[in-house]
Amino acid sequence: MNDVAGKWFGWLGIIAGVIGFFVARYWLGGLAVILGIIGLFTPQKTLNWVAIAAGVVAIIIGAVVH
Repeated sequence: MNDVAGKWFGWLGIIAGVIGFFVARYWLGGLAVILGIIGLFTPQKTLNWVAIAAGVVAIIIGAVVH
């Protein structure tokens, strides 16, 4: 994959993770983690690690609040 695909995966993962803080925490958090992991195969490592972190935090918030 190329650099542009890595940016897309990273940004979409971050958006899913942030929205997951408020609604559908498990689904959107899981989506953010999956997108981040896929994006790790591109040169955009930092952006995709942030997406993974946002997804994990959304899942943890869902576990604590629920």
